[in-house]
Amino acid sequence: MKNFWVGMSLSNWGASAEEIAATYVGDDLCPSAQVVATRAITIATSPVELFPWIRQMGFGKAGWYSYDLIDNLGKRSATAIHPEWQNVSTGDLVPGGPIAFTALLVDAPQTFILGMQGKGRFSRRINFTLAYILREQNSGTRLITRVQILLDFPGGALVAKYLLGPGDGIMLRKQMLTLRKRAEN
Repeated sequence: MKNFWVGMSLSNWGASAEEIAATYVGDDLCPSAQVVATRAITIATSPVELFPWIRQMGFGKAGWYSYDLIDNLGKRSATAIHPEWQNVSTGDLVPGGPIAFTALLVDAPQTFILGMQGKGRFSRRINFTLAYILREQNSGTRLITRVQILLDFPGGALVAKYLLGPGDGIMLRKQMLTLRKRAEN
């Protein structure tokens, strides 16, 4: 049963052993994470050309390039770069639908990190970060993502590992494949 859940989570989809073991900018933003997942894909374009696709993500903007029915209320994710959505800077809110993320670090064209912390009674008990690391290579860009999840409440580790981890893996895999398709066209 353990191998079933590990496979379902797509926790290290596309990433090499070196990429999984590496330390990235933002790894310190979610200490004691219950889920750490590293995914990667090679995209045949430069980081400068890929970064705007990532920077414009968000609900009501470019979408998330994943399963639009689930994460964008059926509205198709952007198929072009929109200059009006390129002004996201460190500290800005990024709409995620019923929730909002904060752009924890925007360092074009190498790093884009989103984060979310719980509010109210869950303050500091929910911590989620998603880092997009763009590495230039001869064949284009190696896009590496690192997701970290901490749900610090009773049962939180189970929810993180068996619900959020697998769901995130499915959505992020689709996002990365769509980003490759959009950026390479």
